[in-house]
Amino acid sequence: MDSRYPIREIFSDSLDWYLKDNRPSSEQMAAANAIRSCKTGELGYNASKCDECGHIELHSCSCRNRSCPNCQSVLKEVWIDRRRSEVLDASYFHVVFTVPHTLNALFLANQKMLYSLLFTAASETLLTLSQDKRYLGAEPGIIMVLHTWGQNLAYHPHVHCIVSGAGLTRDHHLVKSGKSFFIPIKAAMKMFRGKFMASLKSCRSSGRLIIPESCSDLALPEGWRSFVDRLYSIDWCPYIKETFNGYGNAISYLGRYTHRVAISNGRILDMTDDTVTFWYKDYRDSSARKEMTLTHEEFIRRFLLHVLPRRFQKIRYCGFLSNGSKKKKLRLLFELQGHQQFTARFSADTPKDVILSEVLGTDVHVCPCCGKPSMRYLGRRYYLRP
Repeated sequence: MDSRYPIREIFSDSLDWYLKDNRPSSEQMAAANAIRSCKTGELGYNASKCDECGHIELHSCSCRNRSCPNCQSVLKEVWIDRRRSEVLDASYFHVVFTVPHTLNALFLANQKMLYSLLFTAASETLLTLSQDKRYLGAEPGIIMVLHTWGQNLAYHPHVHCIVSGAGLTRDHHLVKSGKSFFIPIKAAMKMFRGKFMASLKSCRSSGRLIIPESCSDLALPEGWRSFVDRLYSIDWCPYIKETFNGYGNAISYLGRYTHRVAISNGRILDMTDDTVTFWYKDYRDSSARKEMTLTHEEFIRRFLLHVLPRRFQKIRYCGFLSNGSKKKKLRLLFELQGHQQFTARFSADTPKDVILSEVLGTDVHVCPCCGKPSMRYLGRRYYLRP
């Protein structure tokens, strides 16, 4: 086993066995094949040569699949760099919106539609309450990231939101909140539940909602009414996870969530020919660290549950960060606060070797053999795996 990439080794060793009894979607199959080929040489090599001593460096290419745990670090750092240049000098808050497990079967059968409803209900809740004069009275900036997993790889759809404690009023004034979150959490919970359920009922009445066999009773009027009543009777769980005094820290913190996949290689503790053991935090038991052992096939099944539909946007922006008006509103907000806190290190024109040197903390132009800054990138090359 390659100790750096144990998850890749699980897919490499056991994916064919898994496929004998399972039929993953095309997106899941593409992710699985990408993971087991990532950094193996099957996708080619990036080649560099030293013009001084002739030393040649070969680095196996990454698959760049967003579900792959092996190759997200550079993408994450570039994303953080861009978002830091958009923060205000204000408090920031981490809010999480989740749905009851009762909805899991419907979510799995209607992923694209219900994930979108989850985003819409969360964003409309935050924007509606933020613009209420009893609270902030302004439009904040909001970054939202969809996750579908719990720590033990169970299916658990939820949205992480970073909300600025400052915003732009309708008459173009800058308003800032205090250090505590400005929206009552019970009000957010009720509004979020109401907006999501209204959209869910609309999807069913229009015939767009797929009812899986495991929920066949929901196809009947009585079963649907009982299901809806049960969802309205329980508390849903928006909650404040963190409050940040350091505005830059909020974006770095969210960076952990944006490009995270269901489980990282660092959480794998042990592997045998048939099983894999990993650690997880049990949030129901005061975040106690525990261990779980699964067969390779069950690990692959759980991992692939969290592959998103093709081209589905897992990171979304609203408020003054909405793509259509972001540049104009940020320019005004920076003028109102008198400065821009951070500037981006990387632009769209920044060469890849410069970004790699910054992210990796080492100059990729320096030859590891002679120590001179004379390494020249030759491009991608394809060879037989060594």
